[in-house]
Amino acid sequence: MACAQITIPELKQKLFGYQDVQIVDVREVNEYRDGHIEGSKLIPLGILPYRLDEVDRDKEVVLVCRSGNRSSEACQILRDRGFRNVKSLQGGLSSWTA
Repeated sequence: MACAQITIPELKQKLFGYQDVQIVDVREVNEYRDGHIEGSKLIPLGILPYRLDEVDRDKEVVLVCRSGNRSSEACQILRDRGFRNVKSLQGGLSSWTA
């Protein structure tokens, strides 16, 4: 089943409305250092299965990568492990900064 997506305007509305959203950036450390969404948590895709305890099951989780491919894969990993309220940022960070 495909991962639900959230658009940039929808995410910005949640962030500016102080809604309880956890943003998880699944890119690599060097990519994160080059720019990221303020308040996001870096958990690279390759180690995500080992750091699930850092993802809050009680919040809406928005996964972010460069273009949306890795975040969709991360979404499937979380859903397979029982996370229900998970979305991928449509277009990834490249659309966020465009």
